[in-house]
Amino acid sequence: HVQLVESGGGSVQAGGPLRLSCVASGDTISRYCMGWFRQIPDKAREGVAGIENDGSTSYADFVMGRFTISQDSAKNTLYLQMNSLKTEDTGVYYCTAAHGYWGQGTQVTVS
Repeated sequence: HVQLVESGGGSVQAGGPLRLSCVASGDTISRYCMGWFRQIPDKAREGVAGIENDGSTSYADFVMGRFTISQDSAKNTLYLQMNSLKTEDTGVYYCTAAHGYWGQGTQVTVS
């Protein structure tokens, strides 16, 4: 089993950046398709970005060109670089491995 712990959330002004990290333990992330989801108040959890075992990436339309997903296998860590943040990006961001393992989430607030 893989355990995931997110960090890097916080409060930021609109237009600013944040970088989220997701440290994995118990297994290597390169074995999994990894991704970021978010939970916005009164909305269902939605996919934000994903990265496959071969390194290919995918993004939701609403973050395309603003967010970048990456991973560092040596550090067993997944990242989400978020630029040009908007107020509607406010929510709890979750890291997932193969959609079966989830972190506890990290709050992002854009004002």
